[in-house]
Amino acid sequence: MNKQATAILLLADGTTYYGKSYGKKGTTTGEICFNTGMTGYQEVFTDPSYYGQIVIMNNVHVGNYGVKESDVESSTVKIQGLIGRNLEELYSRKQAEGSLDEYLKQNDIVSIEDVDTRALVAHVRTKGAMNCIISSEVLDLEQLKTMLAAVPSMDGLELASKVSTQEAYEQGDRKSAIKIAVIDYGVKQNILTCMTSRGAHVKVFPATATVSDMKSFNPSGYFISNGPGDPGAMDYAVNTLKEILQEDKPVFGICLGHQLLALANDIPTYKMHHGHRGLNHPVKNIITGLCEITTQNHGFGVDPQAVRNNSNIEITHVNLNDDSIEGIRMKGKQAFSVQYHPESFPGPHDSRYLFDDFIAMMKTSPNLP
Repeated sequence: MNKQATAILLLADGTTYYGKSYGKKGTTTGEICFNTGMTGYQEVFTDPSYYGQIVIMNNVHVGNYGVKESDVESSTVKIQGLIGRNLEELYSRKQAEGSLDEYLKQNDIVSIEDVDTRALVAHVRTKGAMNCIISSEVLDLEQLKTMLAAVPSMDGLELASKVSTQEAYEQGDRKSAIKIAVIDYGVKQNILTCMTSRGAHVKVFPATATVSDMKSFNPSGYFISNGPGDPGAMDYAVNTLKEILQEDKPVFGICLGHQLLALANDIPTYKMHHGHRGLNHPVKNIITGLCEITTQNHGFGVDPQAVRNNSNIEITHVNLNDDSIEGIRMKGKQAFSVQYHPESFPGPHDSRYLFDDFIAMMKTSPNLP
């Protein structure tokens, strides 16, 4: 690694960092964001919700325990690029199957290390999320500025259909009485595992699947998945969800699914200043009064005042850092959602009871097939 090429990180506001190339040599663009987790980097990199984004990893050492096939959340790396202080080539884990550097090269991910990530994260927290460019092949700042100016804003960008499965597929016990139709806007594998490990049979449908497609599966309930991009640009998904809600079967949404449930109830979403991403976000369950430490990954939220003004919605969870809306449920319907990730790969398992609640809801539903 002593022969690493120079790499440049340029932000849309003109902020520039020089570092060393890591992973694939080349150029990449996307929206900059940061993750506060100290572990679970491979799960983060393969989470489809990060599609279109360049991630700063706050932990000072990333790659130090290598990579392993079983740690992935999808079939490929979904981030657009990686920024780190020390991105390690050498690793120490008996179960590891290779280095992070080789893994990123295999997945064509351009990265930069030797960056003062503490200063960079402080800058993003102050100035907000913005587009950026990393290059280890173009070192002319004016040329990079021209390239960066052509990158579309995440605000208004529909990305879920780009990461969704193209064909429906099934997992779990096909003899199970609990059948869940999963709409894939960027679902993580461990979300599916949290349902199949509880005895459910899941069928994962493409983002653009029709309700009639899903009805043919005769589901006990519907799961609305996480995913990337702006929920406000997903009218097709909101219309599908409105149709699903008319069935009055159990509905559970996570992250993007939470935002879509809000939109289906005429509650607008908004682009957050810099988003929530990490493994340590405190959330209060209003129903039980208990606090959960949660895993989060989102750059959009639901309008707090609009939620409180909606007579059809009950707030179930709030963020204890900024009072943002972390959970809602519909009055008179079997539909609920959370903004965070209760499957928690990586992260604490405080919130996995939500999958138990969803399974129990389907088992007691009068509409169980």
